[in-house]
Amino acid sequence: MGTVSVAGRVNSRIPAKTGLNPKPKGKIRWIEPCPPGAAILLDFIRETEVGRSDRASYDVIYGHNQAKLPQPLTTMTYGEIVDAQKGWSKRFGSSAAGGYQFMRATLIDLAKRVTSISGKDVFTPDLQDRLAYKLLLRRGYAEFIVGKIGLVEFAENLAKEWASFPLLVATKGSARAVRRGQSYYAGDGLNKALVRPEKVEAVLQEVLDAARRPHEPVKEPEARPVPSPGPKPKAKPVRKSGRFWTWLLTAGGTIVTGLKELNLVVLDWRVQIAILVVIVGFAVYAITSMPAVRGALGLK
Repeated sequence: MGTVSVAGRVNSRIPAKTGLNPKPKGKIRWIEPCPPGAAILLDFIRETEVGRSDRASYDVIYGHNQAKLPQPLTTMTYGEIVDAQKGWSKRFGSSAAGGYQFMRATLIDLAKRVTSISGKDVFTPDLQDRLAYKLLLRRGYAEFIVGKIGLVEFAENLAKEWASFPLLVATKGSARAVRRGQSYYAGDGLNKALVRPEKVEAVLQEVLDAARRPHEPVKEPEARPVPSPGPKPKAKPVRKSGRFWTWLLTAGGTIVTGLKELNLVVLDWRVQIAILVVIVGFAVYAITSMPAVRGALGLK
């Protein structure tokens, strides 16, 4: 690969332990998806940094020494990688890891700034993309898209973040004055640009066009309207209730029948038939007045 990503070079003491927050156990929640323009740029950065942009690019470490690791990067946790990176600079020449060649100091810094990151989060391609997008924002991607900074300035910001990127104009680099097409870190004995400035200019223009192109808005699912409670039906007066009269007449008929059986009262057979007809009539009326029954019978 021949380059070291210098994302987040800071003069700070690196703790013996990662110091990463282990509290969240679920998936990291992100407010916004990666915009189309940023996605184009991230693919280009990954290809420039590690020489490829496919799924395998996310498992690359500096010098393509990933085969010497006990397991692929994308199966390791964030905390495991930061801990392992402590010995990579001496062993491989740099701690750069993943598709965007994150330095150990960068990962520690991102974990402090993005509080939802946990040391137990797996270093998946999706997580790497999201972290790289955070670096783009830190280097002025949003300002570039809206025209607050120009293409040349944004390219310099990228060159400061990723050493494989060239400067588009001559300027003072980290170690010396550098020409157009050289890495910002040229002269440090380790880094050099791996892509021509004309290619960077073309890609950044493509990014700008994609970002400014109208996109279909994300349609949020509509909330189901909550039905408002209707007016409570007024209770029928007891005197108009068919069920009440049915129950009353049934109870009365049962009492009269019991008294007759005990020879306590004598009823003419015609009176008995009349009582029976009244009870049956009210029973039929009460049953057919029930909503469920009326629905089953097709009655309005």
